[in-house]
Amino acid sequence: MKLELVHSDICGPINPTSNGGSRYFMTFTDDFSRKTWIYIMKEKSAAFANFKTFKALVEKESGCSILCLRSDRGGEYTSNEFNEYCSAEGIK
Repeated sequence: MKLELVHSDICGPINPTSNGGSRYFMTFTDDFSRKTWIYIMKEKSAAFANFKTFKALVEKESGCSILCLRSDRGGEYTSNEFNEYCSAEGIK
């Protein structure tokens, strides 16, 4: 089922930086369709905002909800703010 399981990772810092100064990118891959979305970031601290943007986009487009987010459990994914948001949204 679409969005039942979404994989995410952050890569970087990348050298050289982009023309806009971005040094990282964040990926989201739907396990069912294998479709991947990429968000470019200047700092890792943008990860939570990018996840909320991604979630709103794909849930509106598909009519499905993200049920499970799988990551490497890096600090960007394990903050209290991120965990509380996922819990409130029913994401494991």
